[in-house]
Amino acid sequence: MATVTSRVVAGKASPRGDFPHVKRAGDFIFVSGVSSRRADNSFAGATVDELGTVDLDIRVQTRAVVENLDDILQSVGANLRHVIDITAFLVNMNDFGGYNDAYSEYFDTGGPTRTTVAVHQLPHPHVLVEIKAVAYKPADCR
Repeated sequence: MATVTSRVVAGKASPRGDFPHVKRAGDFIFVSGVSSRRADNSFAGATVDELGTVDLDIRVQTRAVVENLDDILQSVGANLRHVIDITAFLVNMNDFGGYNDAYSEYFDTGGPTRTTVAVHQLPHPHVLVEIKAVAYKPADCR
């Protein structure tokens, strides 16, 4: 029977609930939804000026999400090359072009399968995109 382990990764934003950042089940690695939230609870790609005007940048957020994903995978000895499936959640499908452009900086048609869906909202109003992923890396492979 395969070993199953879970982990909350030090130095990453704490999960906003009782769940791990990552779970390994044998050779498969499952990453919970990742946003652009930093460990200090600020958000990459979200700025607020002195008048309270919020500016959200889908490209910056997407890059931060993918980099957070990579950091989490590295905590279990994997990386983006091991990702086999991604599900992305966008608050607004009008952001799809910018999201897709930034995503393509990390993955191409040889990369993971992907599903992108629109959702009504995500856990914080400054979050435009969240990604969950499945990776495959044999546990005995270093």
